[in-house]
Amino acid sequence: MKRPGGELATRPLHFIWIADCSGSMAVDGKIQALNYAIRNAIPDMRSVADDNPNAEVLVRAIKFSNGAQWHISQPTVVADFEWTDLTADGVTDMGKALEMVAEQLRIPPMTDRALPPVLVLISDGQPTDDFEGGLRELMDQPWGKKAVRIAIAIGEDADHDVLQKFIGHAEIKPLQANNSEALVNYIKWVSTAVLKSASSPASQSADAAAPAVHVPIPAAPDAGPASADDVW
Repeated sequence: MKRPGGELATRPLHFIWIADCSGSMAVDGKIQALNYAIRNAIPDMRSVADDNPNAEVLVRAIKFSNGAQWHISQPTVVADFEWTDLTADGVTDMGKALEMVAEQLRIPPMTDRALPPVLVLISDGQPTDDFEGGLRELMDQPWGKKAVRIAIAIGEDADHDVLQKFIGHAEIKPLQANNSEALVNYIKWVSTAVLKSASSPASQSADAAAPAVHVPIPAAPDAGPASADDVW
């Protein structure tokens, strides 16, 4: 049965940055590198969205340190999306951030006609609150379970076990960024290759009532050559 507007009516694709803003992110320029990397990736995201008019890419961001807050609360069409710099201070309440994302993936406000959301968790440490409880709430939502979940570990102190649990796929590993160049590369990859895959026609059959949809994840880029900039 054709839907009103035809089979290829635009469908929303929610892309959410989940950013660690704990005090340790203020060390060695990590938060500045994250701000630069996301701002730098916006034109690439727009290009991917322009290439697939059947997906309406909506971007927002949540930050976590002492508790969690929406940094950019409204799902914003990528053509209008602008980044506001994050600052870092406090602890690592990652579980609270996942709980707040879960709230937004309920139906409503989500629609069953959406494409699988893309959730990108970026962290340099260990959660200081109930991570397991927050993850459970996220995975209790059909769209949380079907979301493309990518994690970027900033520096060697990041908790890979936690990031792997968030990803929830044995074949997909956390991306390890040990310097600003690697972080820029990974943020660009998520903003282009992963976004393109999630918005491709293969994802168009996804809806909340359907079985889990597997969005094929393209191979991640190399972190780049190690150098004196490997300060994280």
